[in-house]
Amino acid sequence: MKALRREGILPAVLFGGEGKATPLELSLNEFNRVYKEAGESTLLDLEVEGKKEKILISEVQHDPFGKTLHADLRRIEAGEKITADVPILIEGESPTVKAGEGVLLTLLDEIQVECLPQDLPHEIKVDVSKLTEVGKGVEIKDLPIDQTKVKVLEHEPNELVVKIDYLQEEEVEEAPVAEEEAIAAIEATREKPEGEEGTEAAPEGENQPAPKEGEKEEKTNPKQSSRPPKEAPGK
Repeated sequence: MKALRREGILPAVLFGGEGKATPLELSLNEFNRVYKEAGESTLLDLEVEGKKEKILISEVQHDPFGKTLHADLRRIEAGEKITADVPILIEGESPTVKAGEGVLLTLLDEIQVECLPQDLPHEIKVDVSKLTEVGKGVEIKDLPIDQTKVKVLEHEPNELVVKIDYLQEEEVEEAPVAEEEAIAAIEATREKPEGEEGTEAAPEGENQPAPKEGEKEEKTNPKQSSRPPKEAPGK
């Protein structure tokens, strides 16, 4: 396989319908050009051994770098209904969005449909220029396709494809507090030690430590005389 790709050849397989699965070798550059234009929702003509086949590109495999590795091609029989994913293309500009009064929400960027091969749309264009109010939108039933021939699968008729919504107000995030600032704020809320400014001093005599055993409490007696004591008689 790697050798084929180095030579500009893409391995592929054709399957489906009444024919058997057939391995193919395609021009890598030609396939990439067609796939870019047709996608997976356009009926293509493929000539195999002189016979033309109607096909859809069913699946394309790529490597992590985006290089095409392999392609699955689905054979389409005349009169057979097919299913395919059809992309939705947004066109125009809503006056409400242009005026900055709303924002356009794209809720579906593709839908799966079922129809006959000749009725398969390549893409579905949705014009949003007529959405002039917030809350207005385009529903599945409003899509510009003939829904009597093209059946939309997996979606209800009143499901929204696009919608004009209110602008979201940006929330102002508070700046994170540094760890040092947080610690300083916590310490500031602790009780201040006694004697610090703003603390009342305890009344004299209250909350004073009791004297230890053996120690005399020194007191000043205001009535005590300062004169020395008299000697005892007869001495």
